[in-house]
Amino acid sequence: MRSKYWEAIVQEMEKFAKDDRVLFIGQQCASEDFYNTLKTISTEKRYEMPVAEEMQMGICIGLAFEGFLPISIYQRMDFLPRAADQLVNHLSICKRMTQGMFNPKVIIRTTVGTNDPFDVGLQHNKDLSEGFQYLVDFPIIRVKTVQEVHEAYEVARMSDGPTMIVEYQELYNVQGN
Repeated sequence: MRSKYWEAIVQEMEKFAKDDRVLFIGQQCASEDFYNTLKTISTEKRYEMPVAEEMQMGICIGLAFEGFLPISIYQRMDFLPRAADQLVNHLSICKRMTQGMFNPKVIIRTTVGTNDPFDVGLQHNKDLSEGFQYLVDFPIIRVKTVQEVHEAYEVARMSDGPTMIVEYQELYNVQGN
């Protein structure tokens, strides 16, 4: 049975999906529904990506320049170092590089894997939030409660630039959170 935490994430994705500019981009976004969190989102708004994390982030930055609001979904946070060049040297500093003319709004949604009930292995359950916070100048928000889920996605909605939201898969199926 899914948790209230998971339900809150689904609700937030549904809120974003109402915006015609929003696109959901990443692995398991179209071929599946990203741990059932995109199950109610039209497949027309969901775009599957190959295992090419840097390319995915570059595409999302380009889409943001064109007026779209990409939600760039990385199945696990461990994959984000592959997108670090785009995150650190482009998305994070674009506003400063252009003296405020361009500030691509990309919402990065990622998860920290769990080892219960299946051991996903050391390469899939690291929380790299603190390390990335040293590298970028946009918010990285960890969400561990229902309230934090809603607050983080509201921050992302209201922000004029990028935001990274880190979810915890172990909470998708836990009761009472």
